[in-house]
Amino acid sequence: MDLTRPFLKWAGGKYRLLDRLLPSLPEGARLVEPFVGSGAVFLNAGFGSYLLCDLNPDLIGLYRTLLRDGEGFIARARSLFTPEHNTQEVFLRLRAEFNASSDVEARSLLFLYLNRHSYNGLVRYNSKGIYNVPFGKYKAPYFPERELTAFLTKLRDCDVAFAVQDFRATFSQLRKGDVVYCDPPYAPVSATANFTSYTGGGFGPQEQIALAAAASGAAERGMPVVLSNHDVPLTRDLYAAARLQSFPVQRFISCNGARRGAARELLAVFS
Repeated sequence: MDLTRPFLKWAGGKYRLLDRLLPSLPEGARLVEPFVGSGAVFLNAGFGSYLLCDLNPDLIGLYRTLLRDGEGFIARARSLFTPEHNTQEVFLRLRAEFNASSDVEARSLLFLYLNRHSYNGLVRYNSKGIYNVPFGKYKAPYFPERELTAFLTKLRDCDVAFAVQDFRATFSQLRKGDVVYCDPPYAPVSATANFTSYTGGGFGPQEQIALAAAASGAAERGMPVVLSNHDVPLTRDLYAAARLQSFPVQRFISCNGARRGAARELLAVFS
């Protein structure tokens, strides 16, 4: 399968699982993603129309800026990927500029820079909405020009709309012919596991329950939903009405390299 890589590093990104995920997507007129993340599914799916949503305004702002400014944005971003910009002093200055700025284009450029220069490629905000990932200390951060160009080409070749909104709002906008793919913040694999949302908020058990209910309800109205999560007792219970696939996956982003191991992924198809 000839696949296109996203240009963003993303915890839980689905690029490595596309060979299992894409065949599970039913046919439809429009693909709706309430948690678009790095856009790996969007990039490689064959729909003619897309609604791409996320609660992270910096992520959606970046995609909108790339579509609007195209090659000019890529050129400006390239200028940040030089040895002079790959020091902790410059990183901290640019991170502070990002956190202080309200300009969408400036934040988009810096969001891409931070994503590629931050520790482990993490995207994380504190409770006040401040991006707080430390410097990654990479020898030469990769500038994803080829991947940016491929993403831009896909944006230009299809009918795509963006929205910064909660998954509940996205489900309320579904229409006949839609297929939904959900890649939410995952349920913890153990009672002691901890997750800090990349939007600065939280996605706990009540959100997991509400998402499963929304997926089931959409499927009953004729709009199939495919949902990814950890294979744990909570998700098994919540997705009991769906067709389930479980398989091992390798986790690549972790604070402790020794703990980057196999976990089980659950793919639920509500139809």
